[in-house]
Parts: sequence; C-alpha cells; structure tokens
Amino acid sequence: MQTFISETLNDVLKNTSSLENAVIILPSQRAKVFVKQDLKDKITIGFLPEILSIEEFIQQVSEIYQIDNIQLLFEFYAIYKKLEKDQISFDTFTSWASTVLQDFNEIDQHLINTDDIFAYIRDIERLRKWSVKGTFKETDLIKDHHSFLEKLNSYYKELYTFLKRKNIGYQGLIYREACNKIDSYLTKNSHKTFSFIGFNALNKAEEFIFQKVLESGSSEIYWDVDETFFNTNHLAGKFIRQYKSEWKYYENKELKTLTSNFNSSKNIEIIGAAKNITQVKYIGEILEKKEKFNNTALVLADETLLPVALSSLPKNINAINITMGYPLKDIPVVNLFSSIFKLFLTQEKLNKSITQQFYFKDVIQFFRQPFIYQKVPNIDEFCNAIAQNNITFITKEEISNLLEKSEFDYKNSILNIFNPFTSIQQFIPVMLDLIDIIKEETVSLEKEYLFRFYTILNQLNTLQKEYHHFSDLKTFFQFFKQITSQESLSFQGEPLKGLQLMGMLETRVLDFETIIIASANEGVLPANFQKNSFIPFDVKIQYGLPTYREKDAIFSYHFFRLTQRAKNIYILYNTENDGFGNGEKSRFVTQLEMLQPNITKKMISPLVIAQKNEQKEIYKNEQILVRLREIAKQGFSPSSLTNYLRNPITFYKQKILKIKEYNDVEETVAANTLGTIVHETLDKLYTPLVGKLLSVEIIKDMMQKSTDIVQHQFKVFFKNGDISTGKNRLIFEVANRFVYNFLNQELKLVSNKKNQLKIIATEEDLASVIHVDGLDFPIKIHGKVDRVDELNGVTRIIDYKTGLVKNTELKISDFSNLRDDKHHKAIQVLLYAFLFTKSKNYDKNKKLTAGVFSFKNLNSQFLSVDFAGVRKPSETNITQDKLEEFLNELKTYIVEIYNKEISFLEPIDAKY
Repeated sequence: MQTFISETLNDVLKNTSSLENAVIILPSQRAKVFVKQDLKDKITIGFLPEILSIEEFIQQVSEIYQIDNIQLLFEFYAIYKKLEKDQISFDTFTSWASTVLQDFNEIDQHLINTDDIFAYIRDIERLRKWSVKGTFKETDLIKDHHSFLEKLNSYYKELYTFLKRKNIGYQGLIYREACNKIDSYLTKNSHKTFSFIGFNALNKAEEFIFQKVLESGSSEIYWDVDETFFNTNHLAGKFIRQYKSEWKYYENKELKTLTSNFNSSKNIEIIGAAKNITQVKYIGEILEKKEKFNNTALVLADETLLPVALSSLPKNINAINITMGYPLKDIPVVNLFSSIFKLFLTQEKLNKSITQQFYFKDVIQFFRQPFIYQKVPNIDEFCNAIAQNNITFITKEEISNLLEKSEFDYKNSILNIFNPFTSIQQFIPVMLDLIDIIKEETVSLEKEYLFRFYTILNQLNTLQKEYHHFSDLKTFFQFFKQITSQESLSFQGEPLKGLQLMGMLETRVLDFETIIIASANEGVLPANFQKNSFIPFDVKIQYGLPTYREKDAIFSYHFFRLTQRAKNIYILYNTENDGFGNGEKSRFVTQLEMLQPNITKKMISPLVIAQKNEQKEIYKNEQILVRLREIAKQGFSPSSLTNYLRNPITFYKQKILKIKEYNDVEETVAANTLGTIVHETLDKLYTPLVGKLLSVEIIKDMMQKSTDIVQHQFKVFFKNGDISTGKNRLIFEVANRFVYNFLNQELKLVSNKKNQLKIIATEEDLASVIHVDGLDFPIKIHGKVDRVDELNGVTRIIDYKTGLVKNTELKISDFSNLRDDKHHKAIQVLLYAFLFTKSKNYDKNKKLTAGVFSFKNLNSQFLSVDFAGVRKPSETNITQDKLEEFLNELKTYIVEIYNKEISFLEPIDAKY
C-alpha cells in the first residue's frame, strides 16, 4: 500500500537537492517516527533532514519554553493574589482557573486583540443588566460575575507579561510570540527549506506562520485530502478548500496533494453492537482471525474504552503500540493515595484530630490496599478483632501494635503515615516515602505509574515550598483529584511493530491497510459536548474562535481521511439507547454508507446461553447423618426447626456446616442488638419478681429503674458504641420507649383490681426428649422462653418480639402445612408451650396459652395462638390433644430431616 507519507516524501526528495538544510514539519510526534522510518528506506547515504512536530517548530521560532499545566496554575494563582484584595482559596480558584487559561490559550492561538474581545464581553454583560424601567435586581452573585468578567483582561495581561519575562508560556502565548518572531527566524534560516506535511485545521497563528514560510521561498505544504471531499461541499474538505481560496500563496500555485484513493475497492463492514463491551469483544474476534498486525490500527473514538480494550485483546497479538495515554484516575495506586487522604479528612470531619483517632473503615481500607496488604500478614486477624470488640475509632498505638507483630522492614514508614502533621510540606514527603517502599516489589508497569505519581508529588512539593497555596489537606486533596482526572500515563513501546491502538487525533498523517473504529456513535464521533468557556458562543463567532461547528469538521476530516487508503474497514457502534441518543450511529457513518454503496452491514449481540435456574440440592451422606445424630443429642431449638421448614439449605449451612454470620463493626445499633437489649432489660427487671404478684407500686418502681438498666445493656451489647448522638441516640430512645410502653401496659393491667398477674419464670431454659417412630434414637428439643406468667388463673407462655407481629400470624387452625411462613411464629411459641408442659412446674389443672408481645404493636396487647377457623370464636386454650396433634405433624418433618433418601432442597420460591 502506497501511504501518504511515502508519496509525499517521494516528492520532497525529488524537489530537494540536499536534505542537510531541509526541515519537515508534522502535526504530531507519532508521525515523526513513521517519516524517519520511510526516509531510511528511501535514502542510502547522507543525513536525515530535521524533522519537527508543529509544537517543536513553533517553540523553536518563539524561543519560549512551554510551561507545565500544574506550574501554570500555581503561577496564575500568584498573579491572582497580587491583583485581588479579597482572595479565594486555591481549590476554589482552580475550579474556574483552568477554564480561563483555556480561553486565554484559544484567544492567543487565534491572534485576537484581547482589549477588544474582553471589552466586548464586558459591554454585553452591561447591556444585559441594563433596564429602562430600573426593575433589574442585581444580586451579589451577579455582581461578582460581572466584576470577574471585567477583570479577565487584567488577569490576562499580568500573566502574559509575567510568563514572557521568565521565557516560559502556555501554548497560545508561544504561538502569539512565534508570529511576532517569524520574520527574524526566517532571516536567520534563509538557507533552509520547509515542508509542512499532513495538516488540516489550522489556528490563525498557524495560518499566519505557514503563509509567511511559504511566501519566503522554496517551501511546500502537502495536504492529505481526496478529490471526493475537496471537489464537493463535504465537511471533511472544509478547511483545505478555505485555504485554497483565501491564501495568497495559491494565486499562482497548485494544491498538493489531491488523491483519488477513496473510491478504490474496499471491504467495509458497519457493525451495530449491543453495549460497548460487546463491541470490544467482537473486535477481539476480528483480530483473532488475523495473522499479522503491522499494518493494522484499532482506533477508539471513545478513549475511555482503553482499559477494557486492553483486557480484551486476543492472545495471538504479540506486540502492541498504544499511542493514547492511560488515565491516571484508572490506575490502582490512586486508591491507595485516596485512602491515605481519607484517613485524615474523616478524622477532621468527625472531630478526632485532637485525640488522634482514625475511623475504622478508613484504617481497614488502607491496610486492604494490595500494596500494603501483602506487607502486613496479620491484617485479617486485626480486622476480626476490630469487629469482635466493636471498635469504631482506632488509635495510632493500636496500629503500632498491629505492625509490631508483623515481620517486615518497613514498619516505621507505614506507621509514619498515621503521624499528625501541621502542614502539607510534612504530608507530601510521607507519601513519597511510601512510593519508595512499595516500588521495590513491583513489576515494571507498576514501577512506571508509581514513578509518574512520584514526579507529580515531587513537583507539588517543590511548588508548595515556593508558593504555599495549599492551606489544608482538603484543598490539596481536591487539587490531587483534579490532576489525576486530567493527566494520563504515556506508554512507551516500539511504534513500528504490532497492532496500533490509537485515539482518533493520533491517526493524523498515518495510513493502515486494516482499520477498526470502535464507538462510532453520534455524540462520540463527533463529540457533542462543548468545553466550558467564559466566552459566549456569539462572541466566538464574531471573533472567529472555533466552536462545535469547526470541531465537527475536524473529526469529519480525520474519519474520512482514515478510510481513503485502507482496504479493510470495520466500524462498530453501540446500538443501545440510554435515553441520550447513544444508540444512534455517527452521522459520518451514514455519510459513508451513501458514498460507498458496497458496504456490509450487520448487527451483533452477546451470545446469551439460557441457564435453568436449578434449585440448590444437597444429598445426604454418612458424614451429614453423623452430624445430624450429634444435633439430635445436642437438641433442636424452635428457631432451627423453623429454619428447616423455611429453607432446608439454610438449615444445612447453619447446623451441618456450622457457618456463622460475618462479624462486622456495628456503628449503628442493629435490629437484633436492639432486640437483645430490650429482652435483657426486661429480664433484669422481672427476674427478682419470680413467684410474686405484680402490683402498681412494683411496676412504678420498675419504670424508674428501666432507663439505667437500658443504658447498662447498651454498654454490654453495643461494645464501644456511641449512643450520645445521631441514629444511635434515637435507637437508645426507642429501646427506652419500648420498655416504658410495655411497663405502662402492665401498669394499666394490674391497676384493675380484678386482674392478678404473677410471674412464674423469666428466660427459663426448657428441654425435653421426644421419640419419633422410625428413628432408633431420641430427639432432644430445647429452648429459652422469655417469660411464663399467670394471669387470672391462665398460664401464659410469652415470647417478646421487638418487630411488628400481627394477630393473623398466630392463627393456626390446621397443622397440615407447617412449612408456610405465616405459621412459624406460632410453631415457636407452641414448642415453648410443649416444653413447659414437660417441666416440673406445669399444673395440668390450669388453662395454658402461648403467644407474643409485639413492641411495635402493643396496642393489640398479648397476641395468643388461635386455633379457631375462619369466622369462628377465638380458641386460645392449649390442650394436650392440640399439643399432641401439633407434635405428630412436626415429627413428620423431623423424620424427613433424618431420611437419607430425602435431600436438603431449596424451595422454588426461596427469598434468599
């Protein structure tokens, strides 16, 4: 394939007698490598010409060095502080300063008189607030905005003068100064010839400089445009047509070079794919079929797909050259640095700076970072101890104890991270020291990005020493996040080998036989976003500044230029609509379909394999049966039996495998902890009263003691928890209210002299053995009943529930379907009733009932198990016949548990 570079260099060599004084100027650094390689193949002896990117050439002409973006912000803030009396903080300044600098850059690149444009913007704003009737009310915010716009010109002039004096500048400043010095530069270099190759959209400064160079003598400019786009009104040829008609140079010169490659035979496939991941996976399939990749480019219109694309490349690619930066924010080490910031920012937020305590989640997050975790072997043990002791805040001493038990050489360096600091200049060296530690045991790629962060932090440290712009850690963290979101890590590789993975702008000048373009969607190609700017749209048009219209033309040129010489073209777009039009293919793709009739179109979607949602099933073996026999001896609790009825798999996990719930730090009082506290409080109140009749005086005395007991129970069951503020304070009050309301209900009950209430037992452990037909061993059943009392001659088995229970949940007229969830509360209290009947305290002559007190439904009072059918009078008395009938049904499920042929099977409608 004859590339544009090859064709152009042939012409340059034909018209240049000596390359010694030749200068070739290209749009990008990447193009330089390909030009050098092509020249090596074309010339056998002699020196290569001087090859420059446009940025290098402009810098050479201006004799000014480009300033780093970070340093530029620091310098600009210094200028701002010099001009303003009422100054804002550095983090607030950077939120708008980047936009202002971008506007300054654009204004300079297009050689606009700043006095004119800023005065124009100022006058527009003054007209907007002017009102004939005087009804316009100018708020403080509007006043500040107007004041800010009127100061833009003074900011610009002061910054421009300052940077020029130091011989440094942003790109626009360098361009403007290059225009001022181009004549003297050409005089000094009159012996040189210049060749501009592969340019398209030029800013005004570039136009001015190019024309000056072209008019000075034997110099040429080579455009890469096809006749299809140049000889029509197609957007891709807009700029080159404009230069051909407007430049004086073309009054007696022909345009170089027009080609007719676009209409040559091509294999073009346009592929619609559901979601970006499907696109990337399909690209992997395309590449997997290829054997050689030296003339293949994968172009990502959406550059955020780079991490996904890299992980989806097939194994047959043995070399790859990436010409786009990997975003720093996507690099894992960012999480490590963020976790360090979070340690101190949360500490300050929770007012723990004085006591030097750190929030447990931040400490665990730091030690769980891969770079740290591998160096602290006992971190899991430390985390478990935090959960078991419910420690919310951790001291440096506790962290020191953790590190003392670890055998590694970097204890002090990691411990230094938790040291208090008084300035950012103390904080940054700690992070630099950490990088020094972790780089020793990293692979080459990790070293690369650690070094990138090392240089950024070093630069910030140097600038902070000079300017002191970071007043606190929050300001520094905001700036750090801003940098990581904007900066990227450049890859280094062999640019002439393997697959080329590129962004759209990196394809300038380059040609490939096979092109794969991903994310060719409207809104991505071209992008539909407009950059933030303080210059209104109509002002940009008035002064010839680029708008989205020019950007559309730029992307149109890049897209169609890529297709000119390529033989195999694969264009993929996302068909899924997210509500913002992302499912629409790019207008460029539609234009291509009209220009190239022989295009293959297809739609692809991920291969979806229908999987049957099978029930979990565990078959019983001898080991499980042995464990079940152990449980028979230890005993079944009512909750374990209802667990089996609800979901046999849950029973298997909890009772057979002995899997317990994960212990975590309880910052907010959990529902089960609240329940335990209420239960224990009532137990402490009622235990001294076992065997006694309750009276009004006794209950009033209990009501006075209740708050202290609740508080004590919180200390016992909510270890190290703070109940003085926030949600926990509210939950503490809820617990108090539960106990108080219950006692108040008891008070109302005994206030009626007809009622006699006697406490028989509290938190009593009950157990009994039953024999089941078909099993040659007894089954023990045990449980702890919250309370047994006697009300007016009726014995009551009581279970406390801090949740909401309704009376319908205790109706059980038929025992044939105990698996039904609605019966499980009734099963529990009936089992307690059965166990109580087997105890020595049971009096068969008294009526027996069982039920619950629901603390969220106390108005319903005691909710008894009701055996009555629908629309029949309540039947709450528990007779021996009822218990026998209930127990016989329950035994069928116990037989099922011990039947080897019946597996543990998850219900179809299991909720979890």
